[in-house]
Amino acid sequence: MSKCSVFRGVLLFVLCLAVAMVLGCGKKTIVREEAGVAATEPAKAETAKEEAAIQEELLKGKEKQEKERILREAASFADIYFDFDQYDLTGSSRETLKQHADWLLANPAFDLLIEGHCDERGTAEYNLALGERRANAAKDYLAGLGVDDRRITTISYGEELPVDAGHEEAAWSKNRRAHFVVTPRSK
Repeated sequence: MSKCSVFRGVLLFVLCLAVAMVLGCGKKTIVREEAGVAATEPAKAETAKEEAAIQEELLKGKEKQEKERILREAASFADIYFDFDQYDLTGSSRETLKQHADWLLANPAFDLLIEGHCDERGTAEYNLALGERRANAAKDYLAGLGVDDRRITTISYGEELPVDAGHEEAAWSKNRRAHFVVTPRSK
């Protein structure tokens, strides 16, 4: 290889390195033609885009925090309880459901699953049917308070998921309930 070729290669490398440094480290400018005259100005558009991206990320963070706060509120939905072999709503159940309805009406981006539960007495089939009637009683009451019933789903677990595994009235009274699970609205 001749000295001339090596010199040209080194010169080309240094020139490329210098161009890369100027483009990478220099102040960004935009060339704009106005009335046929080329002019340069600082890249304000680039800075504005970066600032907009930062603002968008901050907004997403705030939206995420708000959604998490709402879900924490929703997780605190109180259960309602039923008397033995009943699915009629008590006065305190109606008050609790009114609070749930107010929250659901204020937060239309969320749906509700109502789980009907029973104590261990009775057959599995009977308890599944009773749990369904309990969940539907809560759903009907919420719908009567203005909550769109398309946002409410019900399921019966009968005696299968007790809160208290005891075999006395204190345990049974805790298991005769409707439990509420709030979920983000499905599209």
